[in-house]
Amino acid sequence: MPKEEYMRLAIELAKKGEGHVNPNPMVGAVIVKNDTIIGQGYHRKYGTLHAERNAIASLTESARGATIYVTLEPCCHYGKTPPCTEAIVEQGIAKVVIGSRDPNPLVSGKGVEYLREHGIEVVEDFLREECDSINPVFFHYIRNKTPYVVMKYAMTMDGKIACHTGASKWVTGEQARAYVQELRNRYMGIMVGANTVFLDDPMLNCRMEGGRNPIRIVCDSHLKIPVNSRLVQTAGDIPVIIATTCKESERQKPYRDAGCEIIVVSEYHGRVCLKELMHRLGERNIDSILLEGGGTLNWSALEEGIVNHVMGFVAPKFFGGYPATTPVEGNGVEDPSQAVLLKNLAYKAIGEDLLIEGDIG
Repeated sequence: MPKEEYMRLAIELAKKGEGHVNPNPMVGAVIVKNDTIIGQGYHRKYGTLHAERNAIASLTESARGATIYVTLEPCCHYGKTPPCTEAIVEQGIAKVVIGSRDPNPLVSGKGVEYLREHGIEVVEDFLREECDSINPVFFHYIRNKTPYVVMKYAMTMDGKIACHTGASKWVTGEQARAYVQELRNRYMGIMVGANTVFLDDPMLNCRMEGGRNPIRIVCDSHLKIPVNSRLVQTAGDIPVIIATTCKESERQKPYRDAGCEIIVVSEYHGRVCLKELMHRLGERNIDSILLEGGGTLNWSALEEGIVNHVMGFVAPKFFGGYPATTPVEGNGVEDPSQAVLLKNLAYKAIGEDLLIEGDIG
């Protein structure tokens, strides 16, 4: 019988690829022979060897007759690297234990079929729920060709994201803010609205050691963010995409000259159509977005149905003030029965703050 400890090790190995493999999935592999681990590996970076081949490269003895535990169905097609199924067959591995099924049409059962055709025993769906849990971004992107969107915000216990003066540094404590840097490393893009650029002049970079800067995306319907803003001025170093409804080439020119990419999309209720924007970003292989918008953009994202997951940090403090902004504004729903619901809720203390997260129902 397959052993859970080996697959759980493969899961932990897979997580080491976080922030480096997008738009590929995170995958880990462990090779076992006579109840001894003789090889292990994970997909380290997009475009490099997959987990199975890295595990084979680390072998301490022949893998003939061994079992390989892999968190995702091995690939059977040529992409940036050769098929992993071929390497498994070549090594004489006798058994393959698979966690997640691969929804990619290029694989999707074909990897399992290839292995069985070559006389290899295959066990599917082993600890599948745990293996699936590490790749919600990949599963969403491969099925929909649009980014997986995580709406993240920080608020006080009375639901404020800033004081009535607009001051917002800082709502949460240091540990929560450090955790946000991990999120910026995890997701390929980070998106804000024009108001956030006007008010905060943010960099939206990843400030963790060894982290990857996300692609910075600004929804600016009328193309009015300052050309001298830090985002625009650093577009040559860290990519910036400005989504707008403005088609005037002269208005676009200073942003393009600074190195920004302009995406013109159709208008929805007087602003950027977010659904169309998601498809355009998906075409650019952007598989995930951390939405760090203000109340207006957050409501627009919920209203258009592009949000997949919500992460709300709640700080044990009160700002008060009637005009102080909240995480989600806009017109809102007309009746409690129309509320946007979350499922699969999770709660975690991060320093002095509480993180509440869940999937859009």
